[in-house]
Amino acid sequence: MLSAQLTHDISHSVSNALCEDLGVSTLHDISSSSDITAELIPRHEKAVANIITREDCVICGVEWVNQVFKLLDEALNSAETDKTKITWFVNDGQTVKANTTLFELSGNARTLLTGERTALNFLQSLSATATITAKYVEQLATTQTKLLDTRKTVPGLRSAQKYAVTCGGGVNHRIGLFDAFLIKENHIAACGSITKAISTARLSHPTKTVEVEVEGLEELTEALTAGADIIMLDNFSPAMIDEAVVLTREISAGKTKLEVSGNMTFETLTTYAKSGVDFISVGAITKHINAIDLSMRFV
Repeated sequence: MLSAQLTHDISHSVSNALCEDLGVSTLHDISSSSDITAELIPRHEKAVANIITREDCVICGVEWVNQVFKLLDEALNSAETDKTKITWFVNDGQTVKANTTLFELSGNARTLLTGERTALNFLQSLSATATITAKYVEQLATTQTKLLDTRKTVPGLRSAQKYAVTCGGGVNHRIGLFDAFLIKENHIAACGSITKAISTARLSHPTKTVEVEVEGLEELTEALTAGADIIMLDNFSPAMIDEAVVLTREISAGKTKLEVSGNMTFETLTTYAKSGVDFISVGAITKHINAIDLSMRFV
């Protein structure tokens, strides 16, 4: 079940995307003539269309598609007989093969064509994130290491891409700047030390997770001694990571988790995971994506 926050974000994102495509400020400004090409079709023409994937993928974006046609029907004051019916044959998180029919649309032909691009833009982009995430997760299947996402997301689509990561089997890191600490180099410099930064964080927000990014074993030791919950090893070599795992076990007795970040690639993922780190964070799963090839065809 989608969270209340994600449901709100979906409605907001879809509304903005439709307004952008139709050249209006709000959905209240949409009229039957907002899509000048669809206007060529008789007003009450009915149609049925199938949406097909042209490549293997992991599906994500069902509710975004549903919301596109729900909001269009509402904005156009569609009669009950003209409202769009969507029949899904797949679910979010499901792996499908190329040429699979994902869903069927039936209803007013103008509405189907007006909503087509916006609906497919969400579905192809979110499915892309879910698909690449699943490939990375598969690489880690023989290890205990979990794949984390980052804040390197498409602006305005943070919660959507975070959801897509979970559909691909990944794990969400912090959602934003508000729900957990991530103390990095500049924070440490401004606070004076790792120890001071951690102690200040504990005092200001005692219930929040405190993570610290370190760049060497000396900083790692300080962060462990200061009681960080998670330590991010930034651009550590495999040999340094092995040392870090041993050191962490000695000092924290397993209480502190280790995350590896920086220049992670699909090819090197398992090399880092074999060291025994808890997490590997990869920005590529949300920023280096290739939209899934989808097409809509009238029946």
